[in-house]
Amino acid sequence: MILIITSAVFFSLVGVGIRMAGDLPLMQKCFFRNIVALFFSYLLLKRNRISLSVDLFKPNFSLLLLRSILGTIGMFGNFYAVDHLLLGDASMLAKMSPFFVVVFSAFFLQEKVRLNQVLCIVGAFAGSLLIVKPSFSNLLFIPSLIGLVGGMGSGGAHTAVRALGKKGETGVVVVFFFSLFSTIITLPSTLLNFHPMTMAQLLWLLATGSLAACGQFALTAAYRYAPANKISVYDYSQVIFSALLGFVIFSQVPDLYSGFGYLVVIGMGFAMFLFTKKNQQEAGFPPSTMPSNEQ
Repeated sequence: MILIITSAVFFSLVGVGIRMAGDLPLMQKCFFRNIVALFFSYLLLKRNRISLSVDLFKPNFSLLLLRSILGTIGMFGNFYAVDHLLLGDASMLAKMSPFFVVVFSAFFLQEKVRLNQVLCIVGAFAGSLLIVKPSFSNLLFIPSLIGLVGGMGSGGAHTAVRALGKKGETGVVVVFFFSLFSTIITLPSTLLNFHPMTMAQLLWLLATGSLAACGQFALTAAYRYAPANKISVYDYSQVIFSALLGFVIFSQVPDLYSGFGYLVVIGMGFAMFLFTKKNQQEAGFPPSTMPSNEQ
């Protein structure tokens, strides 16, 4: 529980770093975030003595590519939302990804969806609409929609990771391939549209990549020590931390609709957590060996 809350703090600080980096192109911010992740994942490959070769990716290349494309879309959407919305709103829209995982898993992995899961998904979407506030007179509608698309991309990426896990692909290979792909994708735009940075901006971007890597390590460690059905709900603490940081650092105050939307989405996430735990217990998984859907 402490580890997953720690990861939530790190990921909340990532949002702060993105905003503190200032008015830089989206691709440039994403590039520096990914180049740091690429460095860390490369070190992990070496530490685990995994030989870096083309043959390493061949068995699951199409799934690795799909995960990377969807993950990059999710990252673009989240970074854009962080730059244009309240930190709490951007974080909450990103946290729609678990609900998209259920939808995509049903369609593409033929996993059974129960009625209570459907009700939670419908409720979560209703809550997200309170944050997005769909109206063309709302100047933040487009950034909110892009943030929601980012959450959808992340959900699709997590579904692909689940499929890769079933095929026996290691997590470090998945992270390295994604980091390499997203770095290559963002490099041309960064070079063609490069904006000179102050030392402070560069340090903020490098810190963002480092914080994201620390968050991922903490999250991975959390799921190593406890099953997902016991601790995954604490991941929503990121929304609270993001809202607090937004208030303290940027004087951001969510409006009443967004605040109510937070409660609805988090409530649906908690309900999904309880339903999943109950369903796994009914399926006969002992509490200490229930499988984790997190990768």
